[in-house]
Amino acid sequence: MAARLAALAVADEPAAWSDAGFVVDDAGRCLLGDVAVVLTPGTGTGVRAWAVEGLTGPVDGLPAIDLPPEEPAPATALHPNGTTAVDHVVVATPDLDRTVGALEAAGLDARRVRDASAGGKPIRQVFFRLGDPVLEVVGPPEPSGDGPARFFGLALTVADLDATATALGDRLGEPKDAVQPGRRIATLRRSAGCTTAIQLGRCSRRQPRRRYSKRG
Repeated sequence: MAARLAALAVADEPAAWSDAGFVVDDAGRCLLGDVAVVLTPGTGTGVRAWAVEGLTGPVDGLPAIDLPPEEPAPATALHPNGTTAVDHVVVATPDLDRTVGALEAAGLDARRVRDASAGGKPIRQVFFRLGDPVLEVVGPPEPSGDGPARFFGLALTVADLDATATALGDRLGEPKDAVQPGRRIATLRRSAGCTTAIQLGRCSRRQPRRRYSKRG
């Protein structure tokens, strides 16, 4: 069975997500496309764990939660802030080869690799599919430590970024062009009350592909 992202445990207050324009039920659950977000305040910050059909247990330090029951949250095709789905989940690691190897050993297939830079330093991004969402694993080309992989943030798809910017006002950063041609993004500011790094945008995945190789 192909791996599919089913749920994410996020350590944010349900009220913060509601105020940011997401539909959240009384149990603190929010459905983004077919991914259930379970809000668990008081457990840290940001994304804390995931449930992936096809994976059993934690992978390279990424905690797992039980798969949610059927219909885990109120379904909505379009949240008030314009969000329609999870585009990708970002995982950061100090040892890219180790994390990618652990994910492949768990049954995932690295689909594409991209070399880039951040803060003037080289980084490498390796991409996997988890159903419709993408898993983006980011790290240095050469290992920089032996710590575990960790969840870094979420990128969500919206129907109309300009409409989302109008709805959220100063809670959203200025929309800008992304690295990928034809994609515009904006970042939810921490002043919105969410501890999770959330990027909203119209996403294009039509990019040149290169198979992952540990030799770079």
